[in-house]
Amino acid sequence: MKDITKKYTNGEVTIVWKPDICIHSAICFRGLGEVFDPQKRPWVNPQGASTEQIVAQVKKCPSGALSYFMNEETGGSPVKVEAETIVETLPNGPLMVYGNVTVKDSGGILTQKNNATAFCRCGGSANKPYCDGTHKKINFQG
Repeated sequence: MKDITKKYTNGEVTIVWKPDICIHSAICFRGLGEVFDPQKRPWVNPQGASTEQIVAQVKKCPSGALSYFMNEETGGSPVKVEAETIVETLPNGPLMVYGNVTVKDSGGILTQKNNATAFCRCGGSANKPYCDGTHKKINFQG
């Protein structure tokens, strides 16, 4: 799998997008279409809304494909959730884990995940243990 990362900035905040982990929930553009518009290229317009609106919308991304960092932060690392971990089962969709978690894959590789991580429940993901949106294609019920 490719590890593509794209960044878009308004000078104050940088939006980070990892298309390979996007589950196409459409929460980003339904919530802030002025910034996220899949019909345009580039599809992210960081000048389309205030920094506060962008940060609030990016935090709603269920897959973690969207993250952000404030440009004045040293190191430019993505903001981490400083809270308890919350697990939520989405109807007919993934198992969502909100918070900081370490995931150990079948090969024993550890990966640190922050904010929101979507785990496959349907068994059809090509990116296990993560959700890749296959549940929609196979009409997963559960």
